[in-house]
Amino acid sequence: MRVDIEDITLSRGRITLRGSGTFGEGIHLVSGPVGSGKSTFGLLLAEIIHPTGGSVQRHGISSTLLMLQFPEYHITCPTIAEEVISWGLDPDDLLVEADLAGRADDDPFHLSRGELKRLILACTVARNPDLLMLDEPFSSLDCAAKQRACRVIEGRREGITIIFSHERAILPQVDAIWEMEGGTLKALGSVPRAIPRWRHAPPYLTYALELGARPENIRLQDAREAVCRIRG
Repeated sequence: MRVDIEDITLSRGRITLRGSGTFGEGIHLVSGPVGSGKSTFGLLLAEIIHPTGGSVQRHGISSTLLMLQFPEYHITCPTIAEEVISWGLDPDDLLVEADLAGRADDDPFHLSRGELKRLILACTVARNPDLLMLDEPFSSLDCAAKQRACRVIEGRREGITIIFSHERAILPQVDAIWEMEGGTLKALGSVPRAIPRWRHAPPYLTYALELGARPENIRLQDAREAVCRIRG
């Protein structure tokens, strides 16, 4: 399975999005500041909108899901249980996974933004599509929920997972890093080789690199282990 983007362009106001590269199987992080075009690129890859130039080519992909940044956009049912069932999933198991046990009969819009985010993230990952795209999956989550979300994402080792995020504190293990800035998407390559080239790397990774450490992945744990190795 793979997604090839070939010289994509999309003009929106004063900004033109551009990008080329291949998303293969594994977990990809597309990082960059707010407003750099990450969400729009997710819509392009999901074929919800279409480029003005270039193309998106899918190979061996039969199912696709895009989790939108604002989870309320996904809601279609009056109760949480019915919402989960509408995804073709078992609410008993999924609500435990989303840390929402006992809330099956509640109105989804009575959940906090973070609770709703947990629900929709659990649903999208549980559907296990060939191509899963997550737009800002860590926004509105507290630290504990972000860590749990990372474990859920890391547990998906088949298919293609693309995370669009400006998160710089709590991140999952990934296989490749991409960077988005000023509307241009740039492939930095596979991890760990891409880490030193990552301009938007979290401060803990930058600190480890400045000490001469070479983290194996992008989590805080990976940076700590790398620093321990050179100090040991």
